[in-house]
Amino acid sequence: MSRTGFIHDKLDIKFLVLYLMARVASPVDFPTLADLTFCDDGVEYFDFAESVSELVDTEHLTLEDGKYSITDKGRRNGKICESSLAFSVRRKCDQNLARVNGVLRRDAQVRTELLPREDGGVTLRLILDDDKGNIMTLDMLTVSTDQADHLAEKFRAEPEKLYHGILQVLLEEQSKDKE
Repeated sequence: MSRTGFIHDKLDIKFLVLYLMARVASPVDFPTLADLTFCDDGVEYFDFAESVSELVDTEHLTLEDGKYSITDKGRRNGKICESSLAFSVRRKCDQNLARVNGVLRRDAQVRTELLPREDGGVTLRLILDDDKGNIMTLDMLTVSTDQADHLAEKFRAEPEKLYHGILQVLLEEQSKDKE
């Protein structure tokens, strides 16, 4: 079957995957890598899946905890081969990477942890970082895992709102103390 697009075989797919993995902000899962890779009509799913598996086997990529990362070997070989990718494919990849990297960076900066307690409760740890380090870490006692999950979800959706609210309360008290 004749393929459309600029990607024509598994070798092209491997070059594309290495190009993407060298530029992604953090390790990614298989669906995210697939989403990034299907930027060209020539990429077929089974060839893509085999290519990723072969890149792991040849140690160009690693797979840990369901997430893929590029190795130094993958970076070196990918850099050598990236010029063989069509400019339009690289441009489309860069646009998709900008979107995905924004999400990955935010996810890395907004984290939650659920820590079971001996008394049956759950400590919910809310963590907010920026590019320079930790901005806030807050531990809260919750009565159940369900409550902790709900609060964690709300925090991940709007962490700045909680941070600014706490800051506002702390600054108001400071102003009242001076009066």
